[in-house]
Amino acid sequence: MRTRSALAAAAALAAATCLTPTTAAAAPRQPYAHAPAHACSPSVRIDGFSDALDKTTFQGAFVGNLSALAADEDGTVAALSDRSQLFSLDVRQKGRGTPSATPVRVVDLADEKGGPLDSEGLVVDRDGTRLVTSETEPSVRRYTEDGKLLGRLPVPGALRVAPRGRAVSNQTFEGLTLQPGGRTLIASMEQSLTGDGPDAAGRPLVRLQSWQRHGRQEFALGPQYAYPVDKGLGVSEIAAAGDGRLLVLERGFTAGAGNTVRLYLADPRRASDVTAVTNLPGGAGTRPVGKRLLADLGACPSLGATARQPQRNPLLDNIEGLVVTKRSGGVLRLLLVSDDNQSPAQITRLYALTVHLPRP
Repeated sequence: MRTRSALAAAAALAAATCLTPTTAAAAPRQPYAHAPAHACSPSVRIDGFSDALDKTTFQGAFVGNLSALAADEDGTVAALSDRSQLFSLDVRQKGRGTPSATPVRVVDLADEKGGPLDSEGLVVDRDGTRLVTSETEPSVRRYTEDGKLLGRLPVPGALRVAPRGRAVSNQTFEGLTLQPGGRTLIASMEQSLTGDGPDAAGRPLVRLQSWQRHGRQEFALGPQYAYPVDKGLGVSEIAAAGDGRLLVLERGFTAGAGNTVRLYLADPRRASDVTAVTNLPGGAGTRPVGKRLLADLGACPSLGATARQPQRNPLLDNIEGLVVTKRSGGVLRLLLVSDDNQSPAQITRLYALTVHLPRP
């Protein structure tokens, strides 16, 4: 979500946010084997961060407003700006150290009428095409590598922004991921639909929409799931963990206190399909997605980071993008990015994390 309406967004979030410890299950008790000084939790370690991209330009384009990351077929990392631009980054990291990224390409994106997108979610498909969400309608569009629009996927009417649907403007498709095998695509709503209530613990329920395909067919609408998000936070990104589970990034902001960013592991495989449930949480037999806290990133060591606005941990900023750069058994290497909203008070920052996944 862009915070170009910064004062309004901050006020709304400040009113809604209660940054007390989450009621979700505690992080798994799994000993961390590497450099306890860099551990954020028993499962997550921060390897390093970099501000080198902050307030830079590439071929006349501002390198910022980054809302999503995706691994590309050529080894680069695609980075999506919510101002309708798609960068390719040459990302390097020596061992478990500080990441570095150099832009090597940028293309412009547009809707069917040549207008701008509020582009938030990104997947590079197995044929190299780009799947990009926009919060405006919301939508999922497909583009070629050079930015040519190829088409768009169907979206359920209820997920459309009011008055066409029940979604709140600027709170729709924030995250997007493709499960291994390329058959299941999942988009995450940032906030609840109007009329959807909380779960029994008082946590708002947001919807995850899936699409499925077989062989060379295009994606068709698939099951929809209810995901319980912590009070005062919203879903800013999702990523496939590689075993059917999802990494979920929850993020919030409180004026004068800063950001809260939590990384969860979620499993939709035993959740109910809530496509036909008009108002969540639904009946007694409706099962939401189960989730498990991996780390509150505010608990990570700051590693000498500085912040340009009040933060409980100066390492934190408006983190919106997440990509798995390497999988080795149950160990994942992650790259995260913050969206600076082209604001002098925020930073475009890359974060490198190592995650030890608990067993299902």
